Amino acid sequence: MNGANLGYNMSIVDSYKRFMERNSDPRTENWWMMSGPGPLITLLASYLYFCTSMGPRYMRDRKPYSLKNTIVLYNISQILMSVFLVYEGSVAGWWNDYNFSCQPVDYSDNPKANRMAAAVWWYFFAKIVELLDTVFFVLRKKNRQISFLHLYHHTMMPICAWIGCKFLPGGHGTLLGVINSFIHVIMYTYYLISGLGPQYQKLLWWKSHVTTLQLIQFVIIFYHNFTVMFCDCNYPKFINFLLSLNSGMFLYMFGNFYYRNYIKVDKRQTTTTMANGTVPSEKAKES
Repeated sequence: MNGANLGYNMSIVDSYKRFMERNSDPRTENWWMMSGPGPLITLLASYLYFCTSMGPRYMRDRKPYSLKNTIVLYNISQILMSVFLVYEGSVAGWWNDYNFSCQPVDYSDNPKANRMAAAVWWYFFAKIVELLDTVFFVLRKKNRQISFLHLYHHTMMPICAWIGCKFLPGGHGTLLGVINSFIHVIMYTYYLISGLGPQYQKLLWWKSHVTTLQLIQFVIIFYHNFTVMFCDCNYPKFINFLLSLNSGMFLYMFGNFYYRNYIKVDKRQTTTTMANGTVPSEKAKES
């Protein structure tokens, strides 16, 4: 029995090795955290444990950290990183070389192909750094902001980016990174202004529009990957399916968030003001 189990386990290990050798891109295999899934799984497990258990317990009897200057610098760095990723993804393919209907991965040593592969790795690196979003919530005792949506989003994006860098560092799926990075330029600009203090609150009237842009990106990504599943394209349809499924789930969850925080709140405010016999002010409408 033990021998059978050992043989079965060895068979799984051999199958895993063959799969990795056959499908991994040799250009990226020696890059940071690209040797195998182990380092990323360990990091994400540690992240989830800290943010859901260890961190809140550590902060329970402590005052929240301010971290104002740290977060300002962090947001600036995220804006710059996102601008860099939009530029690299565009110059390396999506500006004038890539086909939006079907774009296979170029595994050659062509300079642009290598530049796109590097951009995919930097995108993965950015998703790792973004885990600090949740760490800052914990240290500032903003635990109510650590929702299932937040944790799912910050856990899945590094996984998707790792798969892209390990197996498909280029091609059709990279449009996701360009669009997502563009949205992050806007999003982290909002966070930066918000973190500067209450005197800047009047500049944040466009809060709901950030979520609207996130919803639009998921619609584009869903359409971009779903349609290619029904045409002859040398790009893994299973990956297109996973990207479509993931963007569909994000669309549902972010849409639900948008409804609860903006549409439902506006309806409640309108009902309250009508019951009181008053007309909502412009300020109330924008809040």
